[in-house]
Amino acid sequence: MPSSCDSLMEDIEDMVSSSDPTPHERQSARKSIIPRSRKKKELLSDEELQADSLIPGTQKIWMKTWGCSHNNSDGEYMAGQLAASGYKMTDDPTEADVWLLNSCTVKNPAEDHFRNSIKKAQDQEKKVVVAGCVPQAQPRMDYLKGLSIIGVQQIDRVVEVVDEAVKGHSVRLLGQKKDGGRRLGGARLDLPKIRKNPLIEIISINTGCLNACTYCKTKHARGDLASYPIEELVERARQSFQEGVCEIWLTSEDTGAYGRDIGTDLPTLLWRLVEEIPEGAMLRLGMTNPPYILEHLEEMAKILNHPRVYAFLHVPVQSASDSVLMDMKREYCIDDFKRVVDFLKERVPGVTIATDIICGFPGETEEDFQATIDLVKAYRFPSLFINQFYPRPGTPAARMEQVAAHVKKQRTKELSQVFHSYNPYDHKVGERQHVLVTEESFDSQYYVAHNKYYEQVLVPKRVEFKGKMIVVDIYEAGKHFMKGKPVEDSKPFTPSIAMPLQKGEVSGLLQVNMVSAPIRIGLREGGMSVLGPLL
Repeated sequence: MPSSCDSLMEDIEDMVSSSDPTPHERQSARKSIIPRSRKKKELLSDEELQADSLIPGTQKIWMKTWGCSHNNSDGEYMAGQLAASGYKMTDDPTEADVWLLNSCTVKNPAEDHFRNSIKKAQDQEKKVVVAGCVPQAQPRMDYLKGLSIIGVQQIDRVVEVVDEAVKGHSVRLLGQKKDGGRRLGGARLDLPKIRKNPLIEIISINTGCLNACTYCKTKHARGDLASYPIEELVERARQSFQEGVCEIWLTSEDTGAYGRDIGTDLPTLLWRLVEEIPEGAMLRLGMTNPPYILEHLEEMAKILNHPRVYAFLHVPVQSASDSVLMDMKREYCIDDFKRVVDFLKERVPGVTIATDIICGFPGETEEDFQATIDLVKAYRFPSLFINQFYPRPGTPAARMEQVAAHVKKQRTKELSQVFHSYNPYDHKVGERQHVLVTEESFDSQYYVAHNKYYEQVLVPKRVEFKGKMIVVDIYEAGKHFMKGKPVEDSKPFTPSIAMPLQKGEVSGLLQVNMVSAPIRIGLREGGMSVLGPLL
């Protein structure tokens, strides 16, 4: 009876084809093999690697981001991927080899700062890579000639672009991500990132929007609405909490429109996310335009009342004049906005409604502007973003008859005076509040916390408070903040389910496979190289 070893050998023999070389033939063939000794390569020191500017992945990179929280999230992802691939991120632009400039196209001043930074980098002979909405919307601008560009939906390929820029090539990736013809929300959410604040995770739930506002340049860059699937967003939130995050911000160009392109909606997403939030951690909802939140008011009120969701909503009104709103193509009237605000104020006691207003939009009359003044006086918004109108090139509003510059300036000043004429928090002095401590004040004198209504509360800078939920007594109120004294007999509560990452530490390294798709590099006249996937 054959042994088990005999059976095993028979199986192995069965795998050898009659056309395979015999053992004798294989042995004879070895006579023609000339062994070659391998030279041991000397390892380069960090200093030598840093000195060689032609070795991608060894340089220092300084990144500057302008604009909204969506853009900041993109910046965090780009920094994480670069750090994970070996590049060193630095806060000092003078010591950096490469400047990565992540732009915003909402206002002229932001683009001016971006353009000036490019010139400054070039004057210092730095390598320059640009990203964000400005180059995506207008890649042929004269001051962008010869520069490498990362499109807003191509941030997952930032390492490839920077690698080529280091070699002296100019690379431009501006394409849209699609799946079966359907536009996707953008790069994967499980990519490495470096959170600017390790306690706060910014999640972009969709990109683009359904509007066509006549003043907006962002639409040219971000395009039409494209939402991420709910499961991907839930998984991203889950991973964030596992890395010590205690506050999540949901962001997009219009969170209220979420899901309309994939057969779902914002309340459905929010209820799923709430299930993942640890006790004491908080969720903050980003900006939503009135048209797309109107049909969800009942559910939104329930969600904003949830103890782990800030009772806060950013709803831009832009103007209180229906005539101006029509010229802006905002797709709602002032009564729609009032309905949203009035409903939420009634159903969510204490809710904070933040809003935006544009002063001096083309065609705005004194009567139109007075209606806006009256709206602010009536609602006394605690958070108000006042913007003097700037015509953005290529937008319909730029071709309209403009309001005189001195009139725009005067209206902006007048509205600012109205806003600063009231103090929204005076009545809260003496209250006892639970607040979540997540940030440091600009002057570094306090920690910054937020209460249930996302109102800013300054607390003593004690290390044991950071990332904790604490109880404070409000003893002072200013225009934009309150000050709280910690209640002595209360203990800080830790909402995190894990220790937070260190500042500058890369998130998500265990969840991502860093192998990229093969790329094709084609050199053009003038040293221009274009990267694209090999399909």
